[in-house]
Amino acid sequence: MKQEIRDKYEVVIGLEVHAQLQTESKIFAADAASFGGLPNTHISPITLGHPGTLPKLNRKAVEYAIKMGLACNSQITENQYFDRKNYFYPDLPKGYQITQDKTPICMGGGVKVKLSTGEKTVRFHHIHLEEDAGKSLHTEGSTDSQIDYNRAGTPLIEMVTEPEIKSAEEAATFMNEVRKLVRYLGICDGNMEEGSLRCDVNISVMPVGSKVFGTKVEIKNMNSMRFIQKAIEYEVVRQIDAVENGEKLIQETRSFDPATGRTSGMREKETQNDYRYFPEPDLVPLTISEAWLSEVKNMMPALPWELFEKFTKQYNLPEYDANVLTETREVAEYFEATCQFTKNYKAVSNWIMGTVKSYLNDNNLEIGQLTISPERLGALINLIDEGKVSTSTAAQQIFPELVQDSSKTPLQIAETKNLIQQSNTDTLQSLIDEVLANNPAKVKEYKSGKKGLLAMFMGEIMKKSKGSADPKVTTALLQKSLDL
Repeated sequence: MKQEIRDKYEVVIGLEVHAQLQTESKIFAADAASFGGLPNTHISPITLGHPGTLPKLNRKAVEYAIKMGLACNSQITENQYFDRKNYFYPDLPKGYQITQDKTPICMGGGVKVKLSTGEKTVRFHHIHLEEDAGKSLHTEGSTDSQIDYNRAGTPLIEMVTEPEIKSAEEAATFMNEVRKLVRYLGICDGNMEEGSLRCDVNISVMPVGSKVFGTKVEIKNMNSMRFIQKAIEYEVVRQIDAVENGEKLIQETRSFDPATGRTSGMREKETQNDYRYFPEPDLVPLTISEAWLSEVKNMMPALPWELFEKFTKQYNLPEYDANVLTETREVAEYFEATCQFTKNYKAVSNWIMGTVKSYLNDNNLEIGQLTISPERLGALINLIDEGKVSTSTAAQQIFPELVQDSSKTPLQIAETKNLIQQSNTDTLQSLIDEVLANNPAKVKEYKSGKKGLLAMFMGEIMKKSKGSADPKVTTALLQKSLDL
């Protein structure tokens, strides 16, 4: 598409983000809410909607929803009730979904995103609680569908943004921040591949400066940051082309095919009236008391932006380091724990972003699986700062031993492997004198101006000391000897 045509239109995007809450049981039944398991094993008469069964609200799901609202600076609704949203799908056993229509648990709030154009807060219209549906499984070559009801009744929060996202980049960045936030809060694992975090994308285009939104199209069940971007990019071009050609866009639900990068129509979009909402008669109204709200507030962990400020101000880290270290709660906590055992906070950051991260990536591990405790990493950094071992020795020889043997301290490993740096000036001077005596021609070249030979001399001294010579002390003594 020509840029001059694209520039005539403004893109309007709103997201409906679904996050499965990490409760042990479902939102209205005692069935397991965990992912996986053989099909139709996490079910009961309540999940299957048998006549005479009654739902019972999961308190933990409510608290998780409140946590998200508090993190996003939303207003928590004091008095709420649940509604029935009526529609039929094979994977919705009751024929209706229990959700919140008129009284969502959280109102307003938003999530701050950092874009190439600067910072922006993407606002929420509301966040509401509801139950998930099951899964329809379609086997290639078969005309039948299979239904797995394990997921039916899993607690969800649906986060509905205001229609103010302006680009594919902004949508993906927002989703990434939401994913980080729910994982920090410990309310959702954020696993998009398994569908525990997914979103529906609502897109329309309108002429620049217009006050009237274009026809909204919804793309369902997006479970990848990359796919979200690609679907939006394709749909924006499709809609602008249609408008430019005088075609009438219809309000519809579409799906995205990652293989082709295209969206395709599924059905015309239902309207609010189609769902025939009415209050759920089998659940009593829900009241969030001040005491309960205070209790949840006291359970809140430190949030990414709070830790970012702490890391830059209290630990004096560069913004780049603080951004990397606060990407996950586990890494941030490991950093802070290590800082209890050393005062060289920048070195802690360097080790976590460098050697530790490389080891974890190479072995496909999370930091919680690292066998080196914060205390032992702090002790290793202190060994370097005390001049007992070099950074390269620590990374290449001591760190691998620490990984393999959790019973030894860095100092014990350094002593056992004779890695303690030699800083005795008499001993070092003897090594220097020996190296210079063995290389008279090179000494002459150095004195004639080839100062780069200093590295060669240092290398020879390190070989003779088996890497134990203190580089700083050795360099100073070597330069003094050469300048005589």
